[in-house]
Amino acid sequence: MAYTYEYPRPALTVDCVVFGFEAAAKLKVLLIQRKLPPYKGEWSLPGGFVQVTESVDDAAIRELKEETGVTDVFLEQLYTFGSLGRDPSGQVVSGA
Repeated sequence: MAYTYEYPRPALTVDCVVFGFEAAAKLKVLLIQRKLPPYKGEWSLPGGFVQVTESVDDAAIRELKEETGVTDVFLEQLYTFGSLGRDPSGQVVSGA
């Protein structure tokens, strides 16, 4: 039988920051337009919620492919964001 805690837990998400270069050596970053609230229609990094059946790395690969079609890129976790109030839907912790 699995043990469960009696206190609320934050949501866990991933955000993918994919850099590229244009021929003129201009740095680019891959963005999407959000399809869902909050901030529907706004520009955002590709990403989303980590499912309970997957690792953070697998979630990043899945979200990047689902939202952009991009595959086979080097991904490395760089920072975790978890400030209170950073997401209007509640406490969300994001690995970038």
